[in-house]
Amino acid sequence: MAGGRVRQVSGSVQTALTDLWQQHWPNCPPVGYKLRDPYQDLWVRFHSLPESKRYAEDESEYAVVVERYNTVLDELFAGEGVYVITPVWATEAEVPPSQPDDGYWQTLLVEDDPDPEFRTYCHLFAARRSWRYGCLDELLRNIADDKVAGILITDTQMRRIYHPYDGGADVFLPTPGERDRMRDRHADWLSSHPSGL
Repeated sequence: MAGGRVRQVSGSVQTALTDLWQQHWPNCPPVGYKLRDPYQDLWVRFHSLPESKRYAEDESEYAVVVERYNTVLDELFAGEGVYVITPVWATEAEVPPSQPDDGYWQTLLVEDDPDPEFRTYCHLFAARRSWRYGCLDELLRNIADDKVAGILITDTQMRRIYHPYDGGADVFLPTPGERDRMRDRHADWLSSHPSGL
C-alpha cells in the first residue's frame, strides 16, 4: 500500500473492541455525531467557554477550555486506561496509513451512495493509553481549534464515552442517574438552549 504500512491492533483486540461496543452501544456505530439521538437519555453536553462561546481567542480562554476538558475526563477516567479512537474519513474503502501509535480497528461505510465518488467511509484507529490529567492537552487544543474532529475517548470497557468537539464535549454515561449527577456537578457549563445543544 502506498504511503506506509497500516498497523493493526491484534485480531483479538479488534474483536474485543467491536464486541464491547456492540454490548454497550448497539444502536449506533462508533461515530461521535451519531450517538446523541439513540442515547439521548445517557447524554449531556458541556460547553468549553462561558456563555457558550465557541472558540478561544487568547491563552486565558484556552486555559479555560483545556481545564474543562480535563476536569470531565478526570472524573470519567482517573487512574484508568482509555482508548483514544481517531476517525479518518475517506471516499475509499482502502485503509489509509495509520499514525505511529494508533492501531487500525475497523472501517465503517457511513454514507452508502450509489455513486462511488459520494460514498463516505470512516476508518477507525484505536490507541490505548493510561489516563492522567493533561496527557491529551495537545490533542484537546487541536480539537478546540477544529484542526481535529470526531475523536472518541472511552474507558477500556467502552461504558463511558467522551466526545470533545470545537466548542465543548458530549458525554455518554451508562445510566441516566450517572448522567444527571455529572450534569449537575457542572451545571454552569450547560447550554441555555432547551435541547441541551
